[in-house]
Amino acid sequence: MENKNGLVSIVLPIYNVEKYLPQCLDSVVNQSYKNLEIICVNDASPDGSADIVKKYAESDSRIVLINQENQGLSGARNTGINAATGEYIMFLDSDDWIDTDTCKAAVEQMENEKAQLVMWSYVREFPDKSIKKNIFDVPENETIVFENQSMENLHRRIAGLTCEELRSPENADSAVTAWGKLFKLDAIKENNCLFTDTKIVGTEDALFNLEAFCYIKKAVFINRYFNHYRKDNGTSLTRSYKPALFNQWQELYTRMGRIIKEKNLPFDRALDNRIALSIIGIGLNEIICDSTAFEKIKKLKSVITSPKYKKAYSALEREYLPIHWKLFFTFCKMGFGTGVYILIKCIDKLIGK
Repeated sequence: MENKNGLVSIVLPIYNVEKYLPQCLDSVVNQSYKNLEIICVNDASPDGSADIVKKYAESDSRIVLINQENQGLSGARNTGINAATGEYIMFLDSDDWIDTDTCKAAVEQMENEKAQLVMWSYVREFPDKSIKKNIFDVPENETIVFENQSMENLHRRIAGLTCEELRSPENADSAVTAWGKLFKLDAIKENNCLFTDTKIVGTEDALFNLEAFCYIKKAVFINRYFNHYRKDNGTSLTRSYKPALFNQWQELYTRMGRIIKEKNLPFDRALDNRIALSIIGIGLNEIICDSTAFEKIKKLKSVITSPKYKKAYSALEREYLPIHWKLFFTFCKMGFGTGVYILIKCIDKLIGK
């Protein structure tokens, strides 16, 4: 692996995924694009995940296993960044998988367009069905090239949705995932872009991408559904109650605001909209808490009446929102915790379907 030209470093953080890891590794080692280094970061996983990686590594020299003390998802990804030697880098959660031609198609677009980033759509994989998730409204297999003003608009979308985009508020996070992207490694390493511990900010991808996109001058989107995002993993962080999430997200928005200010980015309105829409995420987290409905309503009321959130949804461009979202934010503005709770329960049922 002395020649980094065209080499793709794929970073797999590994923790408690022995049930899903073989499917993930199979999807990577069987890529039609062969110039890979597969960096598996065992984050002190207590199950047999590391043994699975060792078995795969016996027959595939591209696999590198790094064992470390538990540092969480962000720490494992950062270890992968530091170890990466490729020209490109890609992140993949080890309970998900990718299509066989993912790396081939992404590298081709990167090289043809001389871009620093390629991104693509994904499929949400439920136990009994698969649902495609569109990031941008273009026909399947078509591409979009972002540079100059359109690149700034893409960057702004990481901060939050604005105007017409608010007609689909469920897309607030569809473009911010660390996975589903191929980065030029130099853009990440030379600018010391690293993930912040989820214990500090709750969710790390938006903050990482907001910073990383400062150094991306040209990007390409491929409307192909390469990533398969598993939604039936009961141990996934996305379905675990997080008691500190509200405070963590306050820190997240403070740090995002700091980047926006330091880089002189015109994204203040977008960030306010992200904060407003995040009430949904806070609510979905609260309803899986092991407490009474009364306690959950009380917690939601304290959130929707807090100064940061009142400012955010008071400035939200509600004229673009679908009618049920207008109702939701009317309840928020009224401080009507019971109404917010009922609508959050409905949203959770729809997500489950």
